[in-house]
Amino acid sequence: MSTDIAHIAKALDQAARKAEAVAQFSTHTPFSLDEAYLIQRASMQHRYAAGERQIGLKLGFTSRAKMMQMGVDSLIWGWLTDAMLEEDGGVVDLQRFIHPRVEPEVCFITRRTIDRPLTALEAVDYLEAVAPAIEIIDSRYQAFKFSLEDVVADNCSSSGLVVGAWSRDFAQLNNAGVLMRINGRVVQAGSTAAILGHPLRSLVQASQLLARAEIALPAGSLIMAGAATAAEALSPGACVSVEVAGFGECGFSVAAKQGEA
Repeated sequence: MSTDIAHIAKALDQAARKAEAVAQFSTHTPFSLDEAYLIQRASMQHRYAAGERQIGLKLGFTSRAKMMQMGVDSLIWGWLTDAMLEEDGGVVDLQRFIHPRVEPEVCFITRRTIDRPLTALEAVDYLEAVAPAIEIIDSRYQAFKFSLEDVVADNCSSSGLVVGAWSRDFAQLNNAGVLMRINGRVVQAGSTAAILGHPLRSLVQASQLLARAEIALPAGSLIMAGAATAAEALSPGACVSVEVAGFGECGFSVAAKQGEA
């Protein structure tokens, strides 16, 4: 591992632990997308060494709305750990985040190890269930500004997730309405069709990305399929919920004061 990769990986890990933003690295230390994934992997090793456990992966920029919001045009992926998992209906403390945002998603749980590229016809056979979900994203970069390489290095801004009740009704997933509410008011409305045209395509894409990286994803892993709408900023005291038509809803509230949970 090069000195730059190790240095950036450690700096991003520390930024996440201390909830302190850092400047983009690519502006003064350019690196390729392949190197960004090496940085991501090295940064995650710091988390595993500290006791966190890998529980799955997330896909990013799978909707046109999200690509436009963040100014990129490529699908990306990062890792989820047990420390990121928040309780459905629970209280989230913002003090461990820098500038958190939320977005509505669907989450899959696998029932078979994904160790090769899958076809669209095979995808459902590798899944146990699907659930409405919320992802909390939190870039470790100042002003939430970054290049594609920077965000990949930063584990694709992955910071937290809430998962609702599980369902095996995959047939209704192709164009289910999605509503995200904050304090009872609808702030984003969309459809699961915004996720690559069908969320199951996220699983196909994930299998291809994993195969390219020569990584197998164990059975029982979570896969966050990607945002169905643009993200919304979180603030103290907010109550957030996401409803996916036919699949129910999930949500959480934000502590009114730092340190409250």
